[in-house]
Amino acid sequence: QVQLVESGGGLVQAGGSLRLSCAASGSIFRLNAMGWYRQAPGKQRELVAVIRSGSTNYADSVKGRFTISRDNAENTVYLQMNSLKPEDTAVYYCNADITPAWGPKSVGYWGQGTQVTVSS
Repeated sequence: QVQLVESGGGLVQAGGSLRLSCAASGSIFRLNAMGWYRQAPGKQRELVAVIRSGSTNYADSVKGRFTISRDNAENTVYLQMNSLKPEDTAVYYCNADITPAWGPKSVGYWGQGTQVTVSS
């Protein structure tokens, strides 16, 4: 089995910062791309940031404010969120493309989600 466990969400005032973490555990052969998505009430889930082989991509709405990084030794991906705005309020989900130990195909896994609320 493979699990993604997120932490770090919460309530913050506009202009503040939060750091999300997502740790992958279980029967993992290889972690491939890892990313963060978010879903606001009444809206579709959208990609926030992704990191693969050291390269990163961001949604236009978060460029310059959010930074995605990963610690391969700890199988963990982070999302540093600065200059938060009320429109960043959403449930944030970790996503990882993982080749499990039982292989050979990679599988996409989701975390349980963590609430981020930015007050104005």
